[in-house]
Amino acid sequence: MRASQLHQPTLREPPKDAEVISHQYLVRGGYIRRVAAGIYSFLPLGVRSLEKVKTIVRQEMNRAGAQEVFMPAIVPAELWQESGRWDFYGPELLRIKDRKQADFCVGPTHEEVVVDLARKDVRSYKQLPVNFYQIQTKFRDEMRPRAGLMRGREFVMKDAYSFDATQEGAHKSYKVMYDAYQRIFTRLGLDFRAVEADTGNIGGSMSHEFQVLAESGEDNIVSCDSCDFAANVEKAPLPEHGFVPIDPNVGPATAVDTPGTKTIDALCKLLKVAPRDTIKAVLYMADDQPAIAFVRGDREVNEVKVKQALGAKALFLADAEWFAKATGLPPGYVGAIGTGSVKTVLDTEIRAMTRAVAGANEKQKHTVDIVPARDLANATYADLRMALPGDPCPRCTGKLRAFKGIEVGHVFYLGQKYSKSMNATFLDQDSVEKPFEMGCYGIGVSRILSAAIEQNNDARGIQWPVSIAPFEVAVLAVDPSDLAEKLYVELQDANIDVLLDDREERPGVKFADADLIGYPLQIIVGRKAAEGIVEVKIRKTGQRLELPVAGLVSRVKQAIETARGGKPIELGAA
Repeated sequence: MRASQLHQPTLREPPKDAEVISHQYLVRGGYIRRVAAGIYSFLPLGVRSLEKVKTIVRQEMNRAGAQEVFMPAIVPAELWQESGRWDFYGPELLRIKDRKQADFCVGPTHEEVVVDLARKDVRSYKQLPVNFYQIQTKFRDEMRPRAGLMRGREFVMKDAYSFDATQEGAHKSYKVMYDAYQRIFTRLGLDFRAVEADTGNIGGSMSHEFQVLAESGEDNIVSCDSCDFAANVEKAPLPEHGFVPIDPNVGPATAVDTPGTKTIDALCKLLKVAPRDTIKAVLYMADDQPAIAFVRGDREVNEVKVKQALGAKALFLADAEWFAKATGLPPGYVGAIGTGSVKTVLDTEIRAMTRAVAGANEKQKHTVDIVPARDLANATYADLRMALPGDPCPRCTGKLRAFKGIEVGHVFYLGQKYSKSMNATFLDQDSVEKPFEMGCYGIGVSRILSAAIEQNNDARGIQWPVSIAPFEVAVLAVDPSDLAEKLYVELQDANIDVLLDDREERPGVKFADADLIGYPLQIIVGRKAAEGIVEVKIRKTGQRLELPVAGLVSRVKQAIETARGGKPIELGAA
């Protein structure tokens, strides 16, 4: 491709609504343009990078034995009603009506459609296992779309769905996809971690997220400093605690006046205690009923764990006024002793406290000298707290470290969640009808572009991994000569994806655009062209080499072919 024929409308200033660097550079580099909040058009450079991601995904999915299909974006409500998700999914599901007033939705994911496909065509165990995948545009009506392609409403996704006859077979299919994802993200040149995760709206009993490590990431993940354990903080299990022996020197739990102490900080200042010696109440509405979760005062509640502990389908922070009317308990002074019929659950760490302070369930009062082993022995306990750096690893004696991540892939073991509700069955070896064992596997294809940039950038622009870059090599014709044209043709013949910047522009403009757009290898044909010498720049490292033209193409070819597997470009010394 010649730059003189390429639509690459680069910008010198970022758009005002661009919060993160990937959004800024995707717009400035001429990759995307905003249509509406969370909805973007892809320009030629963006399409090229997007298609390269798709190609790698397709290759590895096909290698893993999955078969590509293409399902409709618009899905009839009846299928979602069969699975029970029509009402459960929430406002992110864009519901529409056709001219006959029939209900449809714009598919945010396609479990229902693929189950309908399988139950019509897959009737015998002899046809199993089978895995269907597609690469398609999805829509989720995010309340606050942000960060460009990172959290948009319309996005490109690869979703796959496996069908097996047994749990053992389903676990094998899960592992095949897990391994395929490892290869995909390695080939894309990303620094990533596979972490244990919550199943969320998709459901199921087991899942892993694939997180690209980046400080701008929205997800908090932890990993062990001694073993391979890694998990989203929402999922990370923490060690159970037992009751400590009762201290006979601690008197009975007693209510004391604590006016104006609705916060842990205010309470600690008044009673001169540390936050770790207090018990904090967090008020919820769980399936339209009041509920309370208690954690140590210096800890944060993990709502995913609370939802699971309460067995709730829906969980929201409760409005204080509603909670007071529903329970008679005063917000700010709610304690674990004497909550009546309100459903409560306490974090297991509370059992390890020797003496604690908590609300007294009376206005302006707290209870001191609470001994959990004595006063809360019959309470319900569960792991409710958010994992923090320094917490013990649940698998070994190591400690947890914290990272920020961008989720780019997610694999789920669904079991019979959808096949049972939608009556999707097959005939086993004994001619008995059984529901399929399922898994589902998603990759945020368009989000990968943002994640890669968040991990690969500098003050001048993007530093693409070779496998994602719109062009692998850019030949920048600075001084008039036939050499740039000759190198361009030879690189094309060597199967290198190359751009020739033949525009009538100043050298500084060409250099700035090349760095902004992020071409991994730049060959600058300048003042030494007549001597058969060019300058070669590696975008990621900034390394510059003056190299002879003789043998250059084969040298570049070898470096690029190696880098296509996800490795950095290496040309060696001059």
